[in-house]
Amino acid sequence: MKRRSWTRNELIVTFNLYCKLPFGKLHNRNPEIILLANNIGRTPSAVALKLVNFASLDSDLQKRGIKGMSSHSKHDKLIFEEFSNNWEKLITESELLLESMDVNDTINVQIEDIKNKIGVDKLRIVKSRVNQSFFRNIVLSNYDEKCALCNLNNSKLLVASHIIPWSKDENHRLNPKNGLCLCSIHDKAFDTGLISFNDDLTILLSTEVKSIDNNAFASYFGQFENTELNLPKKFYPSIEFLEFHRENIFNK
Repeated sequence: MKRRSWTRNELIVTFNLYCKLPFGKLHNRNPEIILLANNIGRTPSAVALKLVNFASLDSDLQKRGIKGMSSHSKHDKLIFEEFSNNWEKLITESELLLESMDVNDTINVQIEDIKNKIGVDKLRIVKSRVNQSFFRNIVLSNYDEKCALCNLNNSKLLVASHIIPWSKDENHRLNPKNGLCLCSIHDKAFDTGLISFNDDLTILLSTEVKSIDNNAFASYFGQFENTELNLPKKFYPSIEFLEFHRENIFNK
C-alpha cells in the first residue's frame, strides 16, 4: 500500500510544533504529538518521525551532537528553509491552520480560504495572539524558563527579549534566533543598551552600569562580568543579530 504524501499544510503545522518542543520530547507518547496526529490524520509515530527529520536539519542541534534522522525529504528541507527565511508569514499560516482544525477538523484547506472565512477581525486577533505568545513561548521553552544570565526561574518575571528590536526588522520579529530569555531587570538593561553580549555570549557592561552603587552593581551585574549566557536547547542567538545590538543599541 502506497504511503500518503505529506501536504504542505501538514508539514507547516508539524514544524510549528517542532519549534515548541525540546528534542527530548519528540516521541509518539507526547500528548501534544498525539493531538496533532489526530487532527491531521496521521499516526503519532509518523508525526514524531517527521519532527525528528526536522531536527536533522537543525544546525544548532548538530553542534550539540544531536543528528536526528537522516531520512528527511526535500519537502522537509524546503519547509525548514522557508520558515528560516520568513518566520512571521509561516508562523501566521501555521497558526491559522491550527485555528481551522478547531472549526472544521481538517487540514486540507487553502490559507486564503481560511482568511476569507474567519474574516478580517479574527485574522487580526490570530496575528495578535501569534505576536504576543508564540515568540515568548518558544524562547522561554528553549531556555528552560530560566533567565539566560542569572537563572531566575519564575516565568512571571521572565521576558522573551528581542536582540534586534521589534520595530527594527519585521522579518525577524518571530525568529527564535532573535530572542533571549532574560529576567525583567536584565531585559530592561539589554533593551536600553546598558548591557550587551559578545559573539562568545560573554556579557558586556556599559560605563553607566559600572557606575552604579557598588552593592547594587555587584548584585545585578558585576557578578556576571566575563560569564557566558546559558545556551538554549535550539535556535541559538544569531551572531549577526548580536553584532547589530552591540553596534546600534549598546551604550559603551
